[in-house]
Amino acid sequence: MRNVAIIGAGIGEQHLAGYRQLPDQFAVKAICDLNQDRARVITGGDNSIAIHTDSHAVLNDDAIDIVDICLPPHLHFDMTLAGLKAGKHVICEKPLVRSVREVDALIEAATEAKCKVFPVFQYRYGHGLHQLQALIHAGLAGKPYAASLETHWNRDSEYYAVAWRGTWTGESGGAVLGHAIHNHDLLTYVMGPIRSLSAITTTRVNPIEVEDCAAISFEMESGALATSSISLGAGDDTSRLRFLFEGLTATSGTEPYAPGEGTWTFTARNPTKQAQIDAVLANLTPVPQGYAGFFQAIAYSLDGHPGRDVTLADGRRSIELVTAVYQAARTGKRVALPLGKENALYAGWQPERPHPPQPQTH
Repeated sequence: MRNVAIIGAGIGEQHLAGYRQLPDQFAVKAICDLNQDRARVITGGDNSIAIHTDSHAVLNDDAIDIVDICLPPHLHFDMTLAGLKAGKHVICEKPLVRSVREVDALIEAATEAKCKVFPVFQYRYGHGLHQLQALIHAGLAGKPYAASLETHWNRDSEYYAVAWRGTWTGESGGAVLGHAIHNHDLLTYVMGPIRSLSAITTTRVNPIEVEDCAAISFEMESGALATSSISLGAGDDTSRLRFLFEGLTATSGTEPYAPGEGTWTFTARNPTKQAQIDAVLANLTPVPQGYAGFFQAIAYSLDGHPGRDVTLADGRRSIELVTAVYQAARTGKRVALPLGKENALYAGWQPERPHPPQPQTH
């Protein structure tokens, strides 16, 4: 059993629901938010959860083992660093930080504190991804060939009425960072590291500083190729993943916020192998999905059984990928990974003087 303090009662409400599915492993003891009423509402009247407006109250509480950061992106780095300095394990919502340099600083701080940082990528924990991983481990997938990712959501002026959204200072990036980051994590989770990428980004849908459309092409270290289509100008919210392997093709459903869940299809390239695929899937034991699955993997890791958890190294790869996308889009050149300190955007991809563009009409 580990005691948790959630900092931020927005997305923190979904985190609380995830912890409540694992009562033998986690106990949420505090919620910290400047809006006390909002914090009280999400507890559902649970008097065992303390309400605070000052993060120092939970950081200085020796009974708290984990701080779970659910704040706007520009606050992630400082709060994660504060959690580590207080001797806490830290869970942090995406995007983890705003530069590769900040991730490297967290890696150093976590090592010094002998604590762990877990970037939030709950999309990994879905029945469809569980099925695909089982087929890969059974040797039925084989060599990866290609993948396609679609992140097609609808975001309008009402969404951007929140002051920090749509800005480089507050949101730290656009659709590449805030919306497609999960699907890009799933790409590397399934197909391994990226060797290089090229990208085009633009702002066509809303009058905001950051991009709301992008097209990205990836070359994986395995030699497989992948594409990512991103737009916040869709008529509805859908995400779709398609992975093509030597032995099978895996296609997700269209759930926008949980593509790893829902109904996936797995089609053998050789029809005679379909029965083997179906047999593996029929014998799978269900696992917790979404945040509950993510938190359960953390519990296993803290108990000395890592492997399914999202690591700080995973978080670095995610931020590294975002950095490379912005660099490729601005330079028009293909960018090779991994990125080192010599990279021009190592300290951050935010432009020095951002100016909000108008949506393009042509």
